[in-house]
Amino acid sequence: MPAPKSPEFRRRAVELARLREKPIAQIAKDLGIAESGLRRWMKQADVDEGVQEGLTSDERAELVQLRRDKRVLEMEVEILKRASAYFARENVLPK
Repeated sequence: MPAPKSPEFRRRAVELARLREKPIAQIAKDLGIAESGLRRWMKQADVDEGVQEGLTSDERAELVQLRRDKRVLEMEVEILKRASAYFARENVLPK
């Protein structure tokens, strides 16, 4: 998998594609990226600019972070449940 391109590279590639001086396929080839990737960047730029409906880049990043936090919290709850069950069992059984 190729290394991710910088946001500046993506922004500039989208600008070049929007000028429509060359076909998108040719621009992508000249830049050394896949045509589908360039089209995806263009679509995401439209969403970020409010031209098209969808999740903006900031909203998508926030959603990823919230999902990570949720997984961590779920693991913590599971650990606490197991610990409380262990200690409850220890206090109930006669010695």
